[in-house]
Amino acid sequence: MFVGRNLQFICDLVLVIWDLFNIMANYTLKKFGELESTSAKAKEMAAQGAKPWTVVTALQQNQGYGRKGNAWYSPEGGLYFSVVLPKSNIEDLQTMTILAAYCVANTVKEQLDVEPMIKLPNDVYLNGKKVCGILTENVVEGEVRSSVIGIGVNTNTDYFPADLEAATSLKKELGRTIDNDQFLEQIISQLQNVFKSISQ
Repeated sequence: MFVGRNLQFICDLVLVIWDLFNIMANYTLKKFGELESTSAKAKEMAAQGAKPWTVVTALQQNQGYGRKGNAWYSPEGGLYFSVVLPKSNIEDLQTMTILAAYCVANTVKEQLDVEPMIKLPNDVYLNGKKVCGILTENVVEGEVRSSVIGIGVNTNTDYFPADLEAATSLKKELGRTIDNDQFLEQIISQLQNVFKSISQ
């Protein structure tokens, strides 16, 4: 009986490792401690030939930005990443942004068992406060070379300045710490499932 339980544990562990390998094998992760902006770095890398599904992450951003160039508060603790997307049959950046908002909201719902709300076109709210912002931009060199989608999720942010009273974090709302690495993997998996159907 003891051997059987251990054998089952080993089999389960192998399956988990295999699943993680498959997830990681589908994208290239570039981790940084601090960047001005993950999107700026991802666009630079895309212009230099980075492959689709290159994912740039940073522990913090000192010049993170959202729509209309608005600053995105990005202290350590949150999840900040940008993805070089494959070319798709959708040219409208707002549509891509809405699809990404759905992926983030669905991940929040599935992983944390709560009901987030999407505020079109690019924000995700929980309990009436903003927890995520999304921005999609093109990399243009004569023609559109690729698109980069930037996502900032307030996962474990403990403090927000007074002028961001409409913002909150998943940790503040749920009272527990979020595993950023696992959360990232789930969002990327959902993005890939959605965007594979519209990729050229």
